[in-house]
Order: sequence, then C-alpha cells, then structure tokens
Amino acid sequence: AYTVEENGDEVIVKTKRVQAVVNKQTGRVVFNDANGKTLLSEAKQGGKTFERFCVPEREIGVGTLTDKERNAWTWRALFDSPADEAFYGLGQHQSEDINYKGVNEELFQYNTKVSTPFVVSNKNYGVLWDSYSYCRWGNPNDYMQLGSAFRLFDRGGNEGHLTGTYTDKDGKKFSRGEDSIYFENSETVVNLPQNINLDGSRVVYEGYIMPKRMTPGNMKYMFNLYYSGYVRVFIDKREVVAERWRTAWNPNAYKFNCALARDRKTPIRIEWQPDGGVAYCGLRVAAPQTPAEQNMMSIWSEMARDMDYYFIAGDNLDEVISGYRTLTGKAQVFPKWTLGFWQSRERYTSSKDIEDNLAEFRKRHIPVDNIVQDWNYWKLDSWGSHEFETSRYPNPQAMLDSVHAMHGRFMISVWPKFYCTTANYKELDKNGWIYGQAVKDSIYDWLGFMGSFYDAYSADARKMFWRQMDENLYSKYKFGIDAWWMDASEPNVRDCTPMWYRKALSGPTALGSSTEYFNAYSIVNADAIYNGQRSVNKNQRVFLLTRSGFAGEQRYSTATWSGDIGTRWEDMRAQMTAGMNYSIAGLPFWGMDIGGFCVEKRYEQAQKEFDKTGVETEDLKEWRELQARWNQFGCFVPLYRTHGQWPTREVWNIAPDNHPAYKTIVWYDKLRYRLMPYLYSMAGWVHFNDYTMMRPLVMDFNGDKQVENIKDQWMFGPAFMACPVGYYGARSREVYLPQSPATKTNSSATAGWYDLYTGEHYAGGQTITADAPFEKIPVYVRAGAIVPFGPEIEWCDEKPADLINLYVYAGSDGSFQLYEDEGTNYNYERGKYATIDIRYDDASRTVSFSARKGSFNGMLKNRRFNVVLITPTAPQPLNLDNPQGKMVEYNGKAVSVKL
Repeated sequence: AYTVEENGDEVIVKTKRVQAVVNKQTGRVVFNDANGKTLLSEAKQGGKTFERFCVPEREIGVGTLTDKERNAWTWRALFDSPADEAFYGLGQHQSEDINYKGVNEELFQYNTKVSTPFVVSNKNYGVLWDSYSYCRWGNPNDYMQLGSAFRLFDRGGNEGHLTGTYTDKDGKKFSRGEDSIYFENSETVVNLPQNINLDGSRVVYEGYIMPKRMTPGNMKYMFNLYYSGYVRVFIDKREVVAERWRTAWNPNAYKFNCALARDRKTPIRIEWQPDGGVAYCGLRVAAPQTPAEQNMMSIWSEMARDMDYYFIAGDNLDEVISGYRTLTGKAQVFPKWTLGFWQSRERYTSSKDIEDNLAEFRKRHIPVDNIVQDWNYWKLDSWGSHEFETSRYPNPQAMLDSVHAMHGRFMISVWPKFYCTTANYKELDKNGWIYGQAVKDSIYDWLGFMGSFYDAYSADARKMFWRQMDENLYSKYKFGIDAWWMDASEPNVRDCTPMWYRKALSGPTALGSSTEYFNAYSIVNADAIYNGQRSVNKNQRVFLLTRSGFAGEQRYSTATWSGDIGTRWEDMRAQMTAGMNYSIAGLPFWGMDIGGFCVEKRYEQAQKEFDKTGVETEDLKEWRELQARWNQFGCFVPLYRTHGQWPTREVWNIAPDNHPAYKTIVWYDKLRYRLMPYLYSMAGWVHFNDYTMMRPLVMDFNGDKQVENIKDQWMFGPAFMACPVGYYGARSREVYLPQSPATKTNSSATAGWYDLYTGEHYAGGQTITADAPFEKIPVYVRAGAIVPFGPEIEWCDEKPADLINLYVYAGSDGSFQLYEDEGTNYNYERGKYATIDIRYDDASRTVSFSARKGSFNGMLKNRRFNVVLITPTAPQPLNLDNPQGKMVEYNGKAVSVKL
C-alpha cells in the first residue's frame, strides 16, 4: 500500500516504512524512513547524468540491429554517502575487497568474475539497478594508461617512457622504451617483443612516474594490475604487490592503491616472469578523484533504455535481501544431497574412472554425495553433441546406475558451445540462433576446432537447447543425471579478447545488442535448463551450477562457483571476500574449486617427484597444507566441492591416509555430514525466509564498526563463525569476536563466543590470538546458538536423524527452526514439509520444542533430542558420538526440558 501527495515543489510517495521525495524542479530523489530520516539521497549536483549512446558498428557482430536497438543511454547515478557508510555486494570479484566504500569495481562477466547490479549498505538499504550492460561502481571513467596519468621517465631519468628489459631463459637480453604497460588481450599482446621467447623469461619495467595533474599534497592513485605468470610491483622502492601468479591462458586482475607526491619523480618497478606460451601484463590507473568524489556512491551503466533502479529498505540486511528476492524471485530449496561433499576434477576420462573413484570413497568410508563429469566426455571433434564417446563410456546408463547404486549423484558439464560439425549446431544455426562472428573470423579453440555459442536470449533457442540436452542426455538416460554444470556461461566465446570484440563474438542477441545485454547471459541460459527439466520431469528438483551469475538467478535453482581460480594462498584468501560479497548480493548458493583450479608448475613437479621417489619435497609439503587449509575453509560455505587440474584432488591423491592433510580433510568432511540437519534447515530458510547462509559479519553485527572491513571471518548460518587460515605455515591467527547487538529479548550486548572444539568461552568485543594447528581452523559458536548434530553418515540420506545431539550454548536466548522435507522433489511447493521450532530461554535454562507443523511422506514421527548445554563455567569439548546431555523423547507434541 502506498500514497502519493504533492507538497509545493515535492512529490512524496509513501509506504508504511519508507518514502521517496522527488523534487519537481530538479528531479532529485531522496529516500527517507517513516520518521523522515534520510536513508539515501541523490547528489544535488550530477545526481543523474545521461549521454546518448549508439552501439559501435564493430561491436554488433554478425547480424543487424534496428536504430532502436542500437541507440540508448549511458547514464550515471550519483548519491551522497556519509563517511561512516559501508557497501557490500556487487557479485564476486578477486581483489580481496569486502567493503566497497571508496573502491572502484568494473562490472562484467568473465571467468572468475561475476557481476550483479546490487549493492547493500550498512545503513540497512540496498539499491538494485536494472541494467544488463557493462557497468562501473565508483569511478565512472575507464582506467588510463600510465602515460596519460603520469609523466614517465626511464631508469636513467630521461622523460618520455619507462625502460623495459627482457631477458629470456637462455640469457638473451635487450631493452626498449615503454610508453604504457598494456599487453592485456589478444589485440594488444602483439605489441610485446616478437623476437624473444617470453615463456620463462624475466621482464623488468622500471623508471619514474610523476602525476600530470596538479593536486594539493599527495593523491591516492588506484591501480589495476593485470597479469599472467609471476608478477611483483614496487613503487617508491616499497613492495606494493607481493608476488602473484596466474596461469598463462587465464590472467587475473588485481587492484591496489598508492599515494604519490604531485611534484616528485617516484620510482616504479614491475618484475614480471611469464609462465607459458602466451603472456599478458598490464598496469593502468584510474582517473584521480578527490576523496569526497571517490567516497560518494556512484553507479555508471554503459547502455540502458532508461535509468531504472529499485530502493529497498529494511530494519536489517536480511530484510533488504528479502526485498531483493521479492523483486527478482524466490530461491528454490536445493536438493538435500547438494549440501554434502562433491568430488570433481579436470577431468574424469571414462565411465570406469567415475565408478572407480566413487567406489574408493565408499571403500574408505569417506562421505561423498556427488561425483562430477567435467568437459570432453564427448568425441574430441564433437563439442556440443551432448553424446558420450563410446570407446570411453561404452554404456552410460550402466555408469549412472552404478553411481546411484553406490548412493551417489551425478552432475555433468554442458556448455552453450557447439562445434560447427555437430548436428546440434546445424539445427540451431538453421534458425539463426548461433552467434556468427567466431565462425566468420575462423576462430579455432585450444583443441583446434571451430564453433560458437547459441543465443540464449531467444526463448525458442532456449527450448531447442534444452530439447537437445534432453534427447541426448536427460530423458535418454531415464532422468539419471542429477545436476547440470553450465560452464563458460559468461558467455566465454574466446579467452583474453578486448571488450569490444567480446561483444561482437556474443551478439547480436534476440533481444538486441550484446552491448545492452552484456551481463545477463547466464540467467537466460539457466532459464533454459530449469524450465526445460521441469517440463519433462515435474517433480525432480533441478540443480544447476554456473560459472557466471546475475541478479535473480536464484529463482532457477542455480548456484555459482568462482571459476578457474589459481592454486595460491592469495587466491584462497580472495575466495573468502568473493563468497561473502556474492552471498550478500542476494544470491544464496555459492562455492569454489576447493584447492584451486590452475596449478603452478612447482606443485606439479613436486607431485611427480613424490610419485617416483616417495619423498615429500618442500613444495609438496606446501601443496598438502594448502589443500588441507582450503578444505577446512570449504566446509563452511554453501557448496562443498573440490575440483582442479592435476595433481588430482581425491583426498588419497593429496596425501596418504597417515598424513595430517588426509586426516583433517576427512575430519571436516565428516563434520559437514554431522551438520546435515543444520545445513538442510538453512536450505529451507533460504526459500521460505529469504535467508543467507554465508554471512559477512555486518549482517549479524551491524553497528559494531570493527566488523565492517573483516575479510576472513563470516557467519555460516546463525551459529558458526568460520575463521580460516590463509597463510602458509601459520599456526595461529588473529580473530575478532564481534560484540553482539542488543535485541528486544536481550538488552545485554556482552554475550560471548565459544570455541567449537573445546567449548571454552570468550567475551565478545575483543581480538584474540587463536590457535590454528595444521589440523584445525578457528571456529566459534555464538552464545544463544542451538546446533543440531545428526548421526555419522556417508551420504546425505543414508539414515534418518532419529537421534539429534542438540548443542545449546548459554549466554543469550536463542532459537532454531528445524526444517525437513523429502529432499529431492517439489512436494514442498505443495506444503509437504515439516518444521519444529526450538527455543532456549537463558534465564531459566529451559529448552522448548514446539508442536511439529506440517508433514511429508516418510517423515520421522518420533525421535530423540539429546540436549547438551555448554556454559561459560562448564565447557565441554565437542563430542559427536555420545555427549552427556538430557534426553528428550519427541513425538510431535510440544515439550520442554529444564537444563
């Protein structure tokens, strides 16, 4: 319900809790709460700016566009932002940013980068802007070449350029002047020296930079580093970027800031070691802004029909995200098995490979639910056929039956990509539903074949795409495929191309130019599979894993993973902020390649030496610790999936079973399965309550200023604060224990935290040095938490949780809703599910179980709860087998127990 009133120069749109005030003279919009307190206001000057935009001819691709499809607006929205504001969301990015206040971020889709046009504020509001195009958060201008922002001097002090020195691995060496460091894509990489083999070479760019713009005092410059191979950056003889690495075919971008004096030549040095047959390197800088400009809230959209954004307010960030899902769609209840452990690699090469590895898990009694078939199960020259190569997969139906007989699930990779020779390509192309530029330009992929991607923006193309999948995979094998891996859904027609050519390769679309619809491919592709599967099998839950993502994708039962990340400690740390910001952007299911995807050669060599000699070298020692730490981290994110290139990631291939790496990986895997009642309850809340599982600390402790910039701690549900270890050799780490905010039921803000493993109590509002031995990462449980631990199981539905060890952590009132349903079908949409509300009253030490609400087929009518109370004065170590507690016989009726 809303009202509209005019008051002089203002039009006021009011709801019960928020109002928008529009100035009729200037168009400025201000958003207030019900009491008239301003929550967000457009800037008085430049709050809305528009420029005419016409799609450049070269971006259109093979096809034609009408004038209407070519012409639109580039717009910028600028908002005031107080100094104490913090921003989160924007999707998944790789520079370890958690708080986007004063930060620049380019919003486009790429392998390892997922962009969503939604941001939330610690002021308890969010803004969702309705633009599918390339966007920028922060500075609206493109990054500049170094020579545009600075006067450049070579290493001898001569003005005009930096000095580039190239030394190949044989010692051949030469130098040349560099007026920019911009070798970032297929168009510009040709400007690197062609008379030297860069693979394994050493390159140094050095000299001096001096700002061209006259500024008062020092100015903070915001740099964007792009790299493959190894790179370090020094400015003013200080290392501003410690060594980073990325594989040659999949470069990475990393942002950093540096203050520079306006009237001084500052030394700069870039040390680069290419590591592969191609080499990419770039260093650019944002156009400088004053601190006041940089700290405003700025949104820039390259192409849109109009400026269209949604303002969402709430009493807390959960309410804001609920509003976002009201606009963009409810998340589905994921199949229960998706919350278990997934084993994947690049790649299983035969049905025997799949079956043998799943059988090994069962033989070793290591919990696992899902095994994954990555790409190239088809005949080498038949990408897009969706057909198994018979020499390696002689009987796919028997393979699927075998996986299911071992109580496993099977996920398969399907790309929106087709080789020209396949029947599926020809059928799509005949209808005009294949992007034509790649074929026109005779682009061959890394396997040496030519093809392109289908146009998922066409509703009819989506139906055909699904029908081809269904005929060749889903219905053909009796619905035996449990989930879909939708790879390269950016779409990634070709790696490492300039932005304009990426648009040409993926357009024009059925809706218009790919410039206008640049970021939304994954959501329409998800639509094809979700609605396609439900059309042929109405009651098997759909599950998709996609490498890209966009606002609203949750309505298609779709999760996202963080792409082909590197296997470095800095890559692991980057996934922490990536996952938190993706989750708080309203998209609840996220995961990563646990262990990293692209592997450094030193780790590959270390594994080869071990296979020959049995000797654990220093590099192998580090590799095993990295895998152990990453798996510990992975236990506390929504999707628990390991994946990567060789060395393979099955735990027995990481380390022998007497090794601490093996032991800790298996321990956390088993912990994950003990938590299945907790995890699946959260999956229910995601649908029914718009819940967020992986929660930046600002969601639960907003108002505690200490949490706003914490990059390596988060809440995993209402109980656990995960604090992974992100550095090699670390055996302790600093942990901040947030101050619990006062609530209506608990006026105290001093409720504390418990060590998960020991039960030891700590007061909130302090930083501690937490022990982090090789085998454990710090995990803390919030006072007032209620945690249901289930039985030891090896797959999610091996046995019912007829006995739940219910841990209750004293110090605050608490509540938990246990959610259950049939786990794999859509009967929950018809009301077939059950909930039990559990409450803890701290003053009386009483736990109350409500009468069960609802029912479903196969529901446990009677069960036991062993209630274990943990208090500051009576800590108990975690005991998952037989903890001492008070047993409650529960038959569906309300019951209470005093502890």
